[in-house]
Amino acid sequence: QVQLVESGGGLVQAGGSLTLSCAVSGSIFSIYDMNWYRQAPGKQRELVAIITRAFVTDYADSVKGRFTISRDNAKKMVYLQMNSLKAEDTAVYYCNYLSGVRSYWGQGTQVTVSS
Repeated sequence: QVQLVESGGGLVQAGGSLTLSCAVSGSIFSIYDMNWYRQAPGKQRELVAIITRAFVTDYADSVKGRFTISRDNAKKMVYLQMNSLKAEDTAVYYCNYLSGVRSYWGQGTQVTVSS
């Protein structure tokens, strides 16, 4: 059974940093591109960062230069290092990957940035 579990969210002041973690179980982790999404209240879920199975990364324009995605295939973990946080980064952050036509999600972790 595939399971994604996010952790590391919390309350932080603007300008601060947080590192989110996502533990993946029940799948062959290394063959999948991994994504971080976020959803703010009243807004659609948006793609924040992606790391391919070849370790190529890409970011939403809104987080470029501030966020860093990484992965550890041996531990089946994906991370999101978030620096210089802004109030507009407040959202629930989700770990995700797509296997064929099926999309797998974690339960999300809340990040709240106070201004």
